[in-house]
Amino acid sequence: MEMKNHRILLAARPVGMPRPSDWSYAQEEVRDPGDGEVLIQVLYISLDPAMRGWMSDRKSYVPPVAVGDVMRALGIGRVVASKHPKFAVGDHVSGMPGAQEYAISDGNGFFHVDPRAAPLPVHLSALGMPGMTAYFGLLDTGQPKPGETVVVSAAAGAVGAVAGQIAKIKNCRVVGIAGGEQKCRYIKGELGFDEAIDYRHEEIDQALRQKCPNGIDVYFDNVGGGILNAALTNINRGARIVICGAISQYNNTGPIEGPGNYLSLLVNRAAMKGMLVTDYFSRYPEARREIAGWMQEGRLKSREHIIDGLENFPEALAMLFKGENFGKLEIRVANE
Repeated sequence: MEMKNHRILLAARPVGMPRPSDWSYAQEEVRDPGDGEVLIQVLYISLDPAMRGWMSDRKSYVPPVAVGDVMRALGIGRVVASKHPKFAVGDHVSGMPGAQEYAISDGNGFFHVDPRAAPLPVHLSALGMPGMTAYFGLLDTGQPKPGETVVVSAAAGAVGAVAGQIAKIKNCRVVGIAGGEQKCRYIKGELGFDEAIDYRHEEIDQALRQKCPNGIDVYFDNVGGGILNAALTNINRGARIVICGAISQYNNTGPIEGPGNYLSLLVNRAAMKGMLVTDYFSRYPEARREIAGWMQEGRLKSREHIIDGLENFPEALAMLFKGENFGKLEIRVANE
């Protein structure tokens, strides 16, 4: 086919915040797919906090990316050649193509997406892994009840924004924690959160007491650290704490900052449980149908932050850990 594939390779395991030197930008020839394979032109890749864990050589829910390998990344692409019975040229598919321009796959882990149902970037956002995470993390793990107070950290992020909106749909009182006045205005004014706390300019424990006068029933945690501690201080009896992520801790070079006041769980007979969205893979269609329905009704919104060019991967990824993205962070690898 005489096409070139540019790839982002992990050059070194990061220490602390990933640096440009931890990556290399490589090129290879694109080969034809073999029997049972499909060649996908990658259009968008997703940048996610989980990537930081994938770079580290430590026990996790998936093996680490090997030094010298293409960086693992979710994405959406278009089939340009196929010898696979389930995929035809022109199909749009989503899966784990990696941070590269073209991917060869046996089809395992890829599924069709309909660009007519929503713009392609939304299939990596509210209709993708973040939306699935928010849906199952809140409803299955958090189990909110009408009238309860739900607090969401990183509330303007891809997962937090959807989790908070679903909590409102389920008739809860929702308080979001976000960084900066603009993001706080967004979650209240556009997404319908009842209250917003700016962690950059407010003292979290005091703000939670003020804006959750009846305590916290469900806390959906995306950041860990001090914000998790403050939330535990303000939980109600029988509260549910959903451990979805801990982005404040991912680049630590020392010990992880855990919940120092975990005895609040004992005193309040509360439960704190971690969740991984991959455990719900068989139920993704259920969540997509419901989220798509809420979007069509205007009850749930999705926001994407698109960076152009695969070569900008190192700088774009760093934006996640600096809180510089506003919405689901993605890279446009090729034009649709």
